[in-house]
Amino acid sequence: MKIELVPEQGVSAESAAAVPAQETAAASAGDASLEAWKKLQDDNKDLLQTLQRRQADFDNYRRQSEQRLAKEHSRGMETLVEKLLPVLDGFDLALAASSDPAVQEYSKGVEIIRKQLWDVLAKQGIERIDARGKPFNPHLHHAIESVETSEYPDGTVTQVLQQGYIFQDRVLRPAMVKVSSHSESAASGKG
Repeated sequence: MKIELVPEQGVSAESAAAVPAQETAAASAGDASLEAWKKLQDDNKDLLQTLQRRQADFDNYRRQSEQRLAKEHSRGMETLVEKLLPVLDGFDLALAASSDPAVQEYSKGVEIIRKQLWDVLAKQGIERIDARGKPFNPHLHHAIESVETSEYPDGTVTQVLQQGYIFQDRVLRPAMVKVSSHSESAASGKG
């Protein structure tokens, strides 16, 4: 059996030739839309990368702002604590001077108030410098006097005249101290 292709009736030769032209136009339109699709994908990638960079920049800015705010908060706390240290010293002096039995009840009240103040400061991170009996450290101690004694090794803090304080690993005020020294004759007698 043989099959013959017979042109359809009513289809002219011109319209038969127009079909391949339509297919060519459709193919070129498909190529154009494929190129447009690729361009859109590239634009999308560029926009995504830009967004990611902007997000990273914003995260860095936010982190730096938080660090600046924390430093400013710390500086503010440090300033407040420095201004409260004389008040704490005043309480210490008042308590040391109250050996009179007539003021014992008054002294207990002062001691309670002093303890409340110290507790607030300690919660914020302030620490006392432990000096007595420790080797002299010029970063933590301010030597006021050198005392000749054989009770302590040479260069040891013998007495604290004014308490020193540290706030967040920074010395707010060094401790004013007396430091032991050995006399020349005591030092030569050991050798």
